[in-house]
Amino acid sequence: MIVQNKRLTGIFITAAIILFIPFIAMQFTKEVNWTLFDFIVAGVLLIATGLMFEFVLRKVNKTRLRIVICIAILTTLLLIWAELAVGIFGTVFAGT
Repeated sequence: MIVQNKRLTGIFITAAIILFIPFIAMQFTKEVNWTLFDFIVAGVLLIATGLMFEFVLRKVNKTRLRIVICIAILTTLLLIWAELAVGIFGTVFAGT
């Protein structure tokens, strides 16, 4: 049980560190202009991705399948993040 709690804590700390990067950048440049909503959406995406990784690590026994599923999850996160940031697919959710 302690290991599971450490992983969950690690997920939240990692998400916070990643979100801290644009927060710090906003202090030094006008190029980064995130609103509270941007931070909430990014936080939800990061935490959900971390929890999906945790679920895969707990439920999938085969190492190769774990790797493939985790790569698919990470790819999905990156595509969603890019779409929200610059609109690579041109959906209504595009940031531009």
